[in-house]
Amino acid sequence: MPYINFKTNQKLDESTKIQLKAELGRAIATIPGKSETYLMVAIEDSVDMWLGGDTKPLAMIDVKIYGHAKPADFSKLTGELCKISKSLLGIDPTGVYATYEEIDNWGWNGKNF
Repeated sequence: MPYINFKTNQKLDESTKIQLKAELGRAIATIPGKSETYLMVAIEDSVDMWLGGDTKPLAMIDVKIYGHAKPADFSKLTGELCKISKSLLGIDPTGVYATYEEIDNWGWNGKNF
């Protein structure tokens, strides 16, 4: 039950959003036991964002997972997220922040796991 909220200050066309969603679906599999099957993705583009007072191309990526993962798995996913941001959106890895939250209680389909 992963969730990724991808925010960027870049304007994305519909085809880029679909491509980004697909790449995020592939990348989530770097966390053992996670796949695109239950991945929910939110993409927010054209967000007002600054880093160090600068408005260069930026991305803030929040990842939530049901359960737990190893720090090395999160680190690997950060690398993938940076690669995706660079290849699809031209965002340098120095303009990408990623956060991770592990959740013990997750509801879906009228019940909790």
